[in-house]
Amino acid sequence: KLGWARYFQLPSLSLKQVAAATPLSWKVTLADELHDTIPVDNNFTLVGITAMTHQATRAYEIADTFRERGIPVVLGGIHPTVLPEEALSHADAVVIGEAEPVWETLLDDLLQGKLQQTYQAPLPGGNRLTIPWARREIFDGKRYLTTQTLQASRGCPYDCPFCIVTPYFGNSFRYRDTDEIEAELQSFDKKLVIFLDDNILGDPERAKPILERMKGRNLRWGGQANLRFAEDPELVQLVADSGCVGIFVGIESVAGLHANHPKTANGSSHADLIKRIRDAGIVLEASIIFGFDDHDESIFEKTVRFLQETSPSLPTFNLLTPYPGTALFTQFDLEGRLLHKDWKHFNHSEVVFRPKLMTPERLYQGWLEARQEAYSWPSIFSRIKANRRSRFTNLAYNILRKGPNDSLGKGRT
Repeated sequence: KLGWARYFQLPSLSLKQVAAATPLSWKVTLADELHDTIPVDNNFTLVGITAMTHQATRAYEIADTFRERGIPVVLGGIHPTVLPEEALSHADAVVIGEAEPVWETLLDDLLQGKLQQTYQAPLPGGNRLTIPWARREIFDGKRYLTTQTLQASRGCPYDCPFCIVTPYFGNSFRYRDTDEIEAELQSFDKKLVIFLDDNILGDPERAKPILERMKGRNLRWGGQANLRFAEDPELVQLVADSGCVGIFVGIESVAGLHANHPKTANGSSHADLIKRIRDAGIVLEASIIFGFDDHDESIFEKTVRFLQETSPSLPTFNLLTPYPGTALFTQFDLEGRLLHKDWKHFNHSEVVFRPKLMTPERLYQGWLEARQEAYSWPSIFSRIKANRRSRFTNLAYNILRKGPNDSLGKGRT
């Protein structure tokens, strides 16, 4: 449980999409453990559970509880997709990959008594993405930051070895029609909108028409992108003019191989790009990963110094996590460097592998110290001073991030 911080969370996009793919003859009930107690005593026709890796253990517990009562269970999401045989030991069926194309067939099979063990639709060719509008009403009565979330694209061409996006959604972008996106945006009745694309600005030529249509609509939106979009000053201004209030950017590393990844920058200074975004009044959340094979103990001091010099609105610190299905997991598994496969600890804030140039304990401690330094009051006020626009918003989110982290102090390795 996250306490009051749960109100800053976003609802599950995958469950909204599955609900949208469900025929109207079915009654859909949503349970989110951030807000609800799972209604295990209800006599549902079918229970569907989505799970990322750190959620898998709990998902299996819930699935087993329903199956013990004779209620069929379907598991889907990233973790069941990459480990379907494991998931099948806790489910009657597993959806591998995107659910929308196969969900109605699965429901028909269930009613006819011929449910298959796995359902999988091949990734569509081309660059067109056709998906139903997510059903937001299933979240009525629950408090989130917003339920007005949508996707304009899926997929990613960068294929980072530590990222599950490409294995799950494909190694190229697929795009929704701009008119369709505009129509969904017009259906929203509140200002705040979150794009859940993995890289909303990855293809500027596709993004610009969407941004142009958002101008003047009094929307406030956030999303995730790579730092390279800031190489184009006109694009940065268009992003700001369209109502963008915050962008999450993967800096990944400030030194070594991953500091020069093509998605991060193309010969431009990180400091210049961060300043350009900051000066446009956009809150920039810079994500840093500790634990790459070329990271030694100096990486922590280098990172703190980088943040002091560049002053992104919010730094986010993650421990490298080798998720099943990624090239990194395969590498570490073959090298015998995984400490265990207890999935609930694969959560970005616990060390689950043996680093190359330091001990697991030192990696954890360095992550903890860097985070504590970055969210000390002097560091926070220094960033607020550098971010002259949106100071109140910057302060609010820094205070939120300064709050307790579930894993701080546990020291699990």
